[in-house]
Amino acid sequence: MTLLDTPSAATVHPVTGTVGAEISGVRLGPDLPAEAVTRIRQTLLERKVVFFRDQHHLDEDGQIGFARLLGRLTGAHPTVPAGDDTGTVLPVDGSASRANQWHTDVTFVDRPPAFSLLRAVTLPDAGGDTVWADTTQAYARLPEPLKALADRLRAVHTNAHDYARPVPPEGSAERQHFQQFVAEVFETEHPVVRVHPETGERTLLLGGFVRSFVGLGARDFAALFPLLQDRITRPENLVRWSWRPGDVAVFDNRATQHYAVDDYGSADRRLRRVTVAGDLPVGVDGQPSIARRGDASDYARAA
Repeated sequence: MTLLDTPSAATVHPVTGTVGAEISGVRLGPDLPAEAVTRIRQTLLERKVVFFRDQHHLDEDGQIGFARLLGRLTGAHPTVPAGDDTGTVLPVDGSASRANQWHTDVTFVDRPPAFSLLRAVTLPDAGGDTVWADTTQAYARLPEPLKALADRLRAVHTNAHDYARPVPPEGSAERQHFQQFVAEVFETEHPVVRVHPETGERTLLLGGFVRSFVGLGARDFAALFPLLQDRITRPENLVRWSWRPGDVAVFDNRATQHYAVDDYGSADRRLRRVTVAGDLPVGVDGQPSIARRGDASDYARAA
């Protein structure tokens, strides 16, 4: 029995037919009852991303406290400085960096986050939506020959790829953020298809940090990567969220990619992100991810 079919003060409104749900009637915080947390988690696993409106009471401490109900926390980021004293809150500031490339959070380390929690702080008058893609549905909709191929592939992810964007101009805020982002280079080999540790579903692990496929040359990678990545971002796998003040989004980072739409010009857009620690991805063949470069153990510490 899940939040979708259990009478409760909380109600669930699917945003699309397959991915995304808005949960109302819930006041997020560290004192949320265990039953409510269980229902939210189950809905999150089913719908991949859940949204909460009107959480105006929530501050950084409250966001951290609620996130801890979902699991132990990571550091804010492996290279970018935290925005709080606990070291767990990452400022997401459009004046410094815009994540306008499809990605799953922090896949360049061996244990990417399980869940990411975003809280709106300052929003543009128009624009600045975020779009999520369901990578589980994307895998399920692959033709069988592509599934068989993807099941056997492994990919190298690195932060030095930096969303495949050109290096920003010298002296700009974007350049400063870029230099922080690549201050330490990480490389990890992940299975392209991972088995979700809670649902058992197969889900595609790709996105903007992927640099190469193990055992394939650059030409084969250039042909094969967009073939698989484009399957993820087909419209039938997507949910788009238009932010309002007081909004919180929680997404299963093991089963989604996301994209922050860069359509708000010079307006301010600031959010705060907290991430819940994940486990080592495992492929269909039972083989785990392998850290090739960089030590991310401090980032993945219990917090």
